[in-house]
Amino acid sequence: MNVDTAEIDALVGDGPAAWDAAGRIPVELLRRLGKMGVLCAEVPARFGGPGADSLAGGELTAHVGALCSSLRSIMTVQGIAAATVRRFGDREQRRRYLGQLTDGGLACVAFSEPGAGSDLNGMATRIRPAADGTGDLLVSGEKMWITGAAYADVLVVFGLHDDAGSAAMVPADAPGVRIEPVQDPLGCRAATHCRVVLDDVRIPAAAVLGGGRQPLPLLFTTALSYGRMSVAWGCTGILRACLAAATADARTREQGGSPIAEHQLVARHLAELYTSERIATQVCGHAAEQWDRGAPDAAVAAVLAKQVAATHAARGAATAVQVLASRGFTDGHVVARAYRDAKAMELIEGSTEISQLILARHALDVL
Repeated sequence: MNVDTAEIDALVGDGPAAWDAAGRIPVELLRRLGKMGVLCAEVPARFGGPGADSLAGGELTAHVGALCSSLRSIMTVQGIAAATVRRFGDREQRRRYLGQLTDGGLACVAFSEPGAGSDLNGMATRIRPAADGTGDLLVSGEKMWITGAAYADVLVVFGLHDDAGSAAMVPADAPGVRIEPVQDPLGCRAATHCRVVLDDVRIPAAAVLGGGRQPLPLLFTTALSYGRMSVAWGCTGILRACLAAATADARTREQGGSPIAEHQLVARHLAELYTSERIATQVCGHAAEQWDRGAPDAAVAAVLAKQVAATHAARGAATAVQVLASRGFTDGHVVARAYRDAKAMELIEGSTEISQLILARHALDVL
């Protein structure tokens, strides 16, 4: 994989605090990162991507996650879009859409709906034939909390197609598409989280991946497994950023004539942060290995990685704020952003409770 993390660092610079306050990342930067291969690193070289394996792509995600969780969120949705196209698209669709995503085009994934969330049975979005006999399709429905929709050129819309599911590639500027950013979200503010309304949006049949009518659980699992691993690696990045900030502060700030790192209770916090980062790294590495091997339990490994990394990140970010005290209590500081962003990680791509239910069912099945 030929992606220069030093160049990413230089491009990001000290932007994340300002992006967080403004609720926006410069779209020109996102397009540049897309052309560099940062936003969907696992797309094969034949489609213009870096061709990273899951472990290398995950470590890149963690690196970006340590810099800015909002930017990492855009990586996640771009990666989910690419993974969905790779899994379900035909040859021409893979060539077309993956080429766009590695050439500065931006995508988001429209799955969750008001009142439904992760409940497949509650999905109300419909993809149906137009009545005029042209062969076109109409997409209607409402999606909620769609990350990155404010930047997207194309929306990967999941919906019911007859009695099955389909993923449709819907241009963001198509007539009938309305995108409304959620105001003042708690975390990952610059990623944008949006309400998307689709009012009989007309698309050609060729915009439905693989002709459509796939089992909805298969579409769901493919998209969420990639997303869960990406979020887990992002949480590892959050832990690394918090560990770096906390150790730097504890090493230099003095209380009672000695660095606070020499106080046992503070040292305990640092040890816990280090332990959390190591645990998250290991569980993410295991999930990446299972994904690349095509292991039968790859989806469960992704759930486990997301569950472990997200809960450790939420707890670790709170610990970092505790260590930095007033220094970490200013909105925009890296640990203050981490504190808010990490909480969001316990909710997205399946909440902590959903993950626990999946893991419990797996345990009952295999043990």
